[in-house]
Amino acid sequence: MSKRNKLPEWKALEAHCKGLEKKTLTRLFADDPERGTTFTAQACGLFLDYSKNRIVAETMDRLRALADACELRGAIDAMFAGERINQTENRAVLHTALRAARDADIPYPAPPEEPEYNAAEKVWKVLDRMTKFAKRVRSGKWLGATGSPIRNVVNIGIGGSDLGPKMAYEALKGYSQRDLRIEFVSNVDGTHMAETLQGLDPAETLFIICSKTFTTQETMTNANSARTWLVDALGAEAVPKHFVAVSTAAPEVKEFGIKASNTFGFWDWVGGRYSMWSAVGLATMLGIGPDNFLAMLAGGRAMDEHFRTAGLSENLPVILALLGVWYNNFFGAESHAILPYDQYLHRFAAHLQQVDMESNGKSVRRDGKKEVSWQTGPVIWGEPGTNGQHAFYQLIHQGTKLIPADFIGFCKSQNPVGDHHAKLMANFFAQTEALAFGLPAEDVPATFPDTPKAFVLHKAFAGNRPTNTILARKLDPYTMGALMALYEHKIFVQGIIWDVFSFDQWGVQLGKILAKKVLEELEAKGEPELAHDSSTNALIERFRAEA
Repeated sequence: MSKRNKLPEWKALEAHCKGLEKKTLTRLFADDPERGTTFTAQACGLFLDYSKNRIVAETMDRLRALADACELRGAIDAMFAGERINQTENRAVLHTALRAARDADIPYPAPPEEPEYNAAEKVWKVLDRMTKFAKRVRSGKWLGATGSPIRNVVNIGIGGSDLGPKMAYEALKGYSQRDLRIEFVSNVDGTHMAETLQGLDPAETLFIICSKTFTTQETMTNANSARTWLVDALGAEAVPKHFVAVSTAAPEVKEFGIKASNTFGFWDWVGGRYSMWSAVGLATMLGIGPDNFLAMLAGGRAMDEHFRTAGLSENLPVILALLGVWYNNFFGAESHAILPYDQYLHRFAAHLQQVDMESNGKSVRRDGKKEVSWQTGPVIWGEPGTNGQHAFYQLIHQGTKLIPADFIGFCKSQNPVGDHHAKLMANFFAQTEALAFGLPAEDVPATFPDTPKAFVLHKAFAGNRPTNTILARKLDPYTMGALMALYEHKIFVQGIIWDVFSFDQWGVQLGKILAKKVLEELEAKGEPELAHDSSTNALIERFRAEA
């Protein structure tokens, strides 16, 4: 396979971009009155308007030609077939199996010493156990050591074992059982645990420890602190009634004091940041209930099928991915904003930061021979509207950086209070219009009367800022599942085009290795012999002197 930026299709896009650079969105809409309906697509309850992008029909044709040259369709088929496309870890990538139908047949070629098995069958066995457990806890039938029902659930994990399930729970909190408090602890900073436990009754608190290996430093430090808190109040014999595990490390879980019957497993073909659909989402299921959790899986499953079968020109994940490549690699954009206009999605951008930046924040080609010579993953960031409008929209509108943005909105509110939702969505539509068309200097006096001539340019807006609009009827479990799967597949497509492996994360390992050595030095009884650089040595010495 040729280097991506040496492909004829890439070169053609570079030339095409030069021809479009001076064309504004104002001009493009004037030239094509039907543009607002032409550049749209919909699937799984999501409507995508991508007309406010700096593209013409030829742009999309050329981007799809690039996808074909990168053998995207074959890569999609390989992922769904369970091939070991995560080559640096020799693993399949089958998070789609986590949301497969109960009767699905997904053969998974296990290691040579094990027989092939149906991945969907394995998944549903765990889902059924999760459902049974969730119903017991939610109904008050699961009793703690003192005979009290559970009123508080604390999920202890980090990364994919925290961001995904927390985001999904917060997004669907409107569907939650409000007499059951769901909390998430991830940071090894003791403040996170201390503040979470503040005011909780140990007799009514259940902990979920999410760690595949049961060795993750942050998670197990927090787990052991939670265990000490509980044991101090109720005794060691209370642990089996107040701790469950999401893990594959049976001996370690048993040693901690958790019963095998209260352990929920998952598989090595589930990457951490893609695991919210699995037993890692147990806290989410406890909060919103099994039926709503399964509806979320159904939304993800529908998007999987759309992604797998739809043509590239109608394929929502592919369209979003190609537009991201267009700005990232041909306009030089370095970040991408996620702007949901729904307060329930206040953790959505944070979760996508991990899914996207940990997946495609890579600089080595898949063949392992060389680093790439083109930009890969963008910086992902964002906040809900309208809060973001009063924070960073100034930079998007009038700053010097090109920042493509996804606006995500819903026609119906889960909380129809007065005219709140109409005002929210008025801002939603107005912002994409303002970003696209701006305000020319000659029109400033009409919009901002009595503006001194010296200040006209300060109040002018260049426009031509690209946005995608994703609109759905309502943020319900099915829609949430479809929305999350949409972005998962978008990220996969971009990884293929950038020729990087999207399903490993070696970049987090070096810091972990070094942290173990530094921890020994921080906790040493005598003066440790430091062999770091002069900066790190001095910082360690200062900490030891002040701690």
